Amino acid sequence: MNQQQLPTSYGSASTDRENTEKGFVAPERLRSSLQSVLVNLIDLQLVAKQAHWNIVGANFRDLHRNLDELVGVTREAADTLAERLRALHATADGRAAVVATQSKLPEFPAGEITTHDAIGAVVLAIDVTTRHVRDVHDGVDEDDPTSADLLHGLLADLEQQSWMIGAEIRRPAGVPEPRSDDATPSSAQDDAESAPSPGIAKHTGLPPAAQSDVLAESEPPSL
Repeated sequence: MNQQQLPTSYGSASTDRENTEKGFVAPERLRSSLQSVLVNLIDLQLVAKQAHWNIVGANFRDLHRNLDELVGVTREAADTLAERLRALHATADGRAAVVATQSKLPEFPAGEITTHDAIGAVVLAIDVTTRHVRDVHDGVDEDDPTSADLLHGLLADLEQQSWMIGAEIRRPAGVPEPRSDDATPSSAQDDAESAPSPGIAKHTGLPPAAQSDVLAESEPPSL
């Protein structure tokens, strides 16, 4: 669909209230904030599924299953948020063209990807999503504390997923990377099979400095 054909509201318009409850109607800031979180969640589902289908390498099965857990978490959260918008007499817009133009997530690569690189790319996508939730939180809380409560649960679930998935490629604090001359032939081969090719930066489509910029676009407010 051509972007110019999309409605300018992108799901931020209030609905016709005839024959509906005469309750709280979401103001524009609240509608816009919840809609922006919604499109990131829909995109995160797609990132997790793309990785789920195409990862190869060490610890494939565990990561394959964990990525489906992430899909379940984001899918449920997106549905809850969209229904909250509807309950507040606003529309939710999850169309593909809208998600493609509004999502803040970096593009995930096409084709096969090593488990090591996929973890880096998926964790980056989760962290961009949670950073945006924190950015909009205070405004949402001022407009509607009930909607803010939904964001609290979302943050807890996504940050848990970021920790669990990211732990696969972390080392304990103070433990250095193994030197290549310390590796046995068999361990060197294992390292080569699981090593990034040529690194997470390639598979997120962003160099390391740009990845930092994505996460540092704005400082999140403290919850």
